[in-house]
Amino acid sequence: MRVVWSDAALHDYEAIIDFVVDRDGIEHAERLHRKIHPAVQALANAPGRCRVVPELRALGLTIYRELIVKPYRVPFHIEGRDVVVLAVLDARRDLEEVLLRRLTEP
Repeated sequence: MRVVWSDAALHDYEAIIDFVVDRDGIEHAERLHRKIHPAVQALANAPGRCRVVPELRALGLTIYRELIVKPYRVPFHIEGRDVVVLAVLDARRDLEEVLLRRLTEP
């Protein structure tokens, strides 16, 4: 399978890395990149091993799974032979709030 990053996921990821650079320095950001990026790319091998997003399962939506790379959640879905990464979110935030904000912002 092939891992495809959505524009939103790339934006999330870049914002997280930039934030870590500003707060903790380039070395911490590089360490975080070496932790998250390979884990996401490994979804190409076995995306079904990841859990269904619990908040969405409760709504009957079972096509969305997530990879946990603490403290981040990486929701994705499978489209044919592609694993489409939808976002990179801080797991300490309320997922419903994040999704509502994304759906209502221009």
